[in-house]
Amino acid sequence: MITIYNQILQSKKENQKLLAILLDPDKIVWENLEYLIKKIIQSPATHIFIGGSHVQNNILDHLIIALKQKVNLPIVLFPGNPSQISNEADAILFLSLISGRNPDYLIDHQVEAAPILKKTQLEIISTGYMLIESGGETAVERISKTKPLDRNNFDFALATAQAGEMLGNKLIYLEAGSGAKNAVPLEMIKKISNNIEIPLIVGGGIVDFQGIQNAYTAGADLVVIGTAFENDAEFFNSDNKM
Repeated sequence: MITIYNQILQSKKENQKLLAILLDPDKIVWENLEYLIKKIIQSPATHIFIGGSHVQNNILDHLIIALKQKVNLPIVLFPGNPSQISNEADAILFLSLISGRNPDYLIDHQVEAAPILKKTQLEIISTGYMLIESGGETAVERISKTKPLDRNNFDFALATAQAGEMLGNKLIYLEAGSGAKNAVPLEMIKKISNNIEIPLIVGGGIVDFQGIQNAYTAGADLVVIGTAFENDAEFFNSDNKM
């Protein structure tokens, strides 16, 4: 059986860059869902991530079912807490916020989620999640009550990523945060990408095609677009091509 993670590994091996559109259920306007789905289908996305820092509504299952009826892309949960688990998805990023020291997000939520996940068919992909300072407080920082890593301390960020890899994480995710003023520094992406073996995800603060390409060139294997697509469903209709 070819898993989503194995597909990511194969893409990394073949230097095929991946793109995920991140959908926050709290921000979905149900009446516009058909139009949103149309734009996702027309986009170069290879994955759909679903989740947010603080999902308040109960449409997670319905949203995933609606997407699967029309979109032939892997749907991966990107949960902010254990309540954001749906067996309708294909996989889940089992996140540990390794940049922070709040035990709730290092292990407590994971312990709470484990019995729930054992009852699902979800592919579980352990992910070292690193919040990077981006010019202002983000939802992740506020909800997790953790401080982001210094965006200029590349050595410490690298050591954190390497520790995550050594602990057995299958992915490292560098996150500037939803609506970040500044994206993850390209030099940081490059330094980490060159010194870990597992795939590298980068998201937050990327607002245009050039930002996506810059992240790829620096070494990101998968780039996540969330706020830019939320704010403009025509984002991928630009004259600039991927």
